[in-house]
Order: sequence, then C-alpha cells, then structure tokens
Amino acid sequence: MKITFMGAGSTVFAKNVIGDCMCIDSLKDFDFALYDIDAKRVNESKALLDAIREKKGGKGSIAVYVGPEQRKDALRGASFVINAIQVGGYDPSTIIDFEIPKKYGLRQTIGDTLGIGGIMRALRTIPVMEDFAKDMAEVCPDAFFLNYTNPMAMLSGYMQRYTPINTVGLCHSVQVCSKGLLTALGMEDKLEGRKELIAGINHMGWLLEIRDKNGVDLYPAIKAKINELFADPNYKSGDMVRYDYVRNFGYYCTESSEHNAEYNPFYIKRNYPELIEKFNIPLDEYPRRCVNLIKKWQTQYEELTGENAPEHTLSGEYAAHIIAAIVENKPYKIGGNVLNKGHLISNLPEEACVEVPCLLDGYGIHPCHVGALPVQCAAMNMTNINVQLLTIEAAVTKKREHIYQAAMLDPHTGSELDIDTIKKMVDDLIEAHGNYLPKYN
Repeated sequence: MKITFMGAGSTVFAKNVIGDCMCIDSLKDFDFALYDIDAKRVNESKALLDAIREKKGGKGSIAVYVGPEQRKDALRGASFVINAIQVGGYDPSTIIDFEIPKKYGLRQTIGDTLGIGGIMRALRTIPVMEDFAKDMAEVCPDAFFLNYTNPMAMLSGYMQRYTPINTVGLCHSVQVCSKGLLTALGMEDKLEGRKELIAGINHMGWLLEIRDKNGVDLYPAIKAKINELFADPNYKSGDMVRYDYVRNFGYYCTESSEHNAEYNPFYIKRNYPELIEKFNIPLDEYPRRCVNLIKKWQTQYEELTGENAPEHTLSGEYAAHIIAAIVENKPYKIGGNVLNKGHLISNLPEEACVEVPCLLDGYGIHPCHVGALPVQCAAMNMTNINVQLLTIEAAVTKKREHIYQAAMLDPHTGSELDIDTIKKMVDDLIEAHGNYLPKYN
C-alpha cells in the first residue's frame, strides 16, 4: 500500500507523521511518496525519513516527486494522501497578509484560519487543492485525503462539498485540549481516566463536557480556579482569551488564545489598546514564528540528522493511528472535521464543516451525532461559519463580491473597518498576491 504526503518539504511535520507510520508494524512496510515544489526541502525530508526507516526495520520505498508535472505520479495508486501544503509561503504571502491590513489599522495574531489573513490563504490554496482532487479522481479515486492544511474548515469544507474525494480535516488542538487546561490549572490529578466531549468547528471546538474517572463534572472547579486567577490584577498567562471564554460563554475551546483573539470582535480593538496588554495578546505572532523557524532551520535539521539525533517515537498526531485503524479494522476515535451532513450538530448549517467525534474502522470514518450546542456556542461558531461559507463561495464562483462579503462579515475585520475601507483593503490584497490568486470578476 502507498501513502502520499503533499507538502513533504515541511520536514518536521513529515518526520512526525511518516515517522509515526514507521513505528507501527502494519504500516512500516508501506511505500511512501513525498511530494513538494521545493526539491531541496523534500530531499531533506527523504534523508531524515530514510534514517528512521532503517532504524525501524521498514522495507517499503521512499520516493520523491517535485513539481506539478510529477504530482500525478506521486498520487498514483495511493490509499492515503496527507496534505500539509502552504501556498505562497512566508515570503511573499504571509508578509502580504499581515502588512497590507496593518496599513489600514487592522492587526492580526496568526492569520491562518479566519480574519482577512485566513480568507486570503484559503483563496490561494483552494485552486491548488482543486488540482489535487482532479488528479486523485483519476489516479487514486478511493484514497482517503487527510487534510492538515489551514484554514482547515474552509479547505476541508471545499473538498467535501465540491470534489468526490473522501476528506477529513485533522487538527492538533483537539487531542491536547483538556490535558492542557487541567495541567495549566494545577488539576493534573484529574487527568487519568477523564471523559470529555468536544464539538464545534475547527479552532473553536467547545469542551462541552469534562468529567473525572468517577464521572464528576470538573467544570465547577475549573470555573472557580479561573475566576480566582482573574481576581488577581497582576495575573498574566498565555491563555487568557480562552479563560475569558469560560467566564463569559461558559465553555473552554480547543485552539490557543493567540488564535482565538482574532476570531471575534472582543479583544483586538484600536480604540481599546489596553486590551492587548490585559489579555496578553501577541500581535504579529505568526510572522515572528516564521522568521524564527527560518533562522534556526539549518541547525535544527543538523540536530535531527546528526549522530546524536533522537530516536523517533510516536508523536501524538492522528494520521498514523487513523491509517492503522482503517488498515487493521480496529476501532479508533478522533476529533475530525467533516461536513455537517444530517445535522451532526443540529443548530449549525449542513453545509458547514464541523469538528465532531468520529469513529474509525476498516470501513473508514464515521462522524458521530452530537445534537445542539449551547446557544451561545453555536452563535460564536456561526460568526466564523459565515466567513468560511462566503470564502468558499468566492473560490467557486470567482466573484469578488463574495470576498468583500466574507471580509465584511468577519467579526474582527467588521468591528474595526467600514465597508468601503474593507473593499479597498481586499482589492489591495488581491493585487499584491498576483498570480497566487485566480482572476475574480
């Protein structure tokens, strides 16, 4: 069997996901196809994975494919396709996504999921994924497409609605959500045997229930601890936005506070600059991370491939476990991003891409019905879903008006800028991205 990794120049992530496969007996002899448009980076990934395969005793091949002309061969005969691409990269696209809005007074933290940055990233990426889907329909029509690329809900939702490819979106935040919360609040003694229910949308999935091994509801203690922290005027942490969600909406959510600071109109506001310090919000965080990662990459690569390179152990990513569950026909549970078909979440629209518990076995991925979210949680999700659906509509129809509407209805953008300014900013972004975007009429 064959696993194809799209965007395999993301060496550390490719190492984690493919390296995980090599740790599992049923997968280690698979053939692995590494695809990227950057020959240097994808060959670095191959060298690292070759070393892991040798240590793990795998007998499968690892082949490299570079550029669109080799893409179909990379996909041919694959049973699983893992997607981790970034169209436009840090330079120029991320720089454009942050610097042009900044000229209009619109600040961002991450810009990869929602907001004007998330909208533009989706519009750059959907045409590339459309090409992937066309190739897959021809050379591996039955493959499972495991999407890790952001903006998760927009890209997965597009694939699920407009292509025949069997797609699930996967995020890192679901599986670490409750552990991170309990650990940060000094409740580590409640980790073992805990039970939880998470549902909503990507990066805003709600921790709806969390109970200890005896079935005791942990939310009263969680809320009391958070209220105690906020009672201290000198309190600072990196998770104050999510804690504030608990105080005002009643529930904790899956993705980090630096992400969630820009998914709503509450925290990043020009007229209230004191909120940035109060909630410890790291503006321009994603560009800063990119610069630091680029600076240290060569040293990091040498550490990963040198004589003292650490042994690869299972990373905690979902992908290898999903593949193993399907291959071995063994039940496994994940939090997956799937179309809300049949109203898995009853108070969100069917065309939305939602994040819900999913069961896996030899027949594939089976999303679970959750029912209605608390009204306030569904309302928060809808402010994001509106933007997601309009961005997908723009990508499908190639109508610029839908890009305007997506930006106008984005909670953060709409709270900061007037409509005419939003349209001007969108026009500037489209022009700056040039050939990375299709033509919009």
